[in-house]
Amino acid sequence: MNPDNTNIKSDPANVSHEDEIDLIQLAKTLWEGRRTVIKTTLIFMVLGLFIAIFSAKEYTASTTMVPQVADGGAKLGGNLGGLAAMAGIDLGGIGGGSNIAPSLYPKIINSIPFQKELMKTELIIDGQVTETTFSYYYENIYSPGLFGVIKEYTIGLPRLILKTIKRERIQNTSLISNHQIIEVSEREKELIERLEEQLTFSMNDKDGDITLSASMPEAIPAAQLVEKAKELLQKSITNFKIQKAEDQLAFVKERYTEKEKEVHQIQKKLAEFRDRNKNVSTAIAQAEQQRLTAEYNLVYGVYSELAKQLETQKIQVKEDTPIFTVIQPTSIPIKPSSQSKLLTLVIFCFLGGIVGVVTVFAKKLIGTLKNEFVN
Repeated sequence: MNPDNTNIKSDPANVSHEDEIDLIQLAKTLWEGRRTVIKTTLIFMVLGLFIAIFSAKEYTASTTMVPQVADGGAKLGGNLGGLAAMAGIDLGGIGGGSNIAPSLYPKIINSIPFQKELMKTELIIDGQVTETTFSYYYENIYSPGLFGVIKEYTIGLPRLILKTIKRERIQNTSLISNHQIIEVSEREKELIERLEEQLTFSMNDKDGDITLSASMPEAIPAAQLVEKAKELLQKSITNFKIQKAEDQLAFVKERYTEKEKEVHQIQKKLAEFRDRNKNVSTAIAQAEQQRLTAEYNLVYGVYSELAKQLETQKIQVKEDTPIFTVIQPTSIPIKPSSQSKLLTLVIFCFLGGIVGVVTVFAKKLIGTLKNEFVN
């Protein structure tokens, strides 16, 4: 056999040894680049110190509540069914109205009507004589601080340019709106985006409680904002839940009022007829009295039935009204909720160390690749 054609098989042990990471070499590379790691860490430490000092403070207030969903007519059937039957009121038709699942609450909070109403929240701002609305505060009073200004005109510069272009387009566009179309200006859009960042919703699937949180640069406005959001959320859910029952109640009230007037008119007509014909016993008079009496009985029967339905619908509205049990009321935060200066400094130092190590190994890898290509 020709030795040149002999297949030389590599030793698996040697291949395995070559594929292993040489920890000693890695440690040597890291030690040689220690200055780069230290410099990068110091740069990030200074950056973290700068951010910690000049970042605006932020206070977060929250409230926790549990929505109590009624069990339709079951509760009424047990508690008020017997009493209603004695009064001649049929509660059989009472059933719970439509329910909104708590998982849909964030959609209500992020809806434009909800947020436009929330922007009208009156806030007690330090240094202001009178209460100020949320929108007025962020348009005329709020200052983002030095770090906020730098961030806006560096990282946020492209976004600022796009906002300016959009604002010019909107100013040159004729907007048509009616009661079914909601118009949102560019100014309102910016405030809505800020609200979405500052107002948070969380739900505990296990216990069923929900938590609303709001963040503001001052403590008292943060508590006021979350309290207003809680009230608006409860109002929105209540209106949706009892809307059908209230519509039915309004309809029955109108019919009841109409029949009440009609009963009074016929009752008065029957009484006047009897007064005029006390001593008259003719057949014609008796027939007229019977006719008026029958008409009165008929109208009064409808009137009585509407009175029963009216009471039934009042009970229905009360039954459909959801109850929110507040577990943790809103309180004014004492300390800022943003990260402490020490924690911010530690995070940036750790990040700087990682970037420094990655830089050292990247330089080593680039140098190795260059040597291979050159040779």
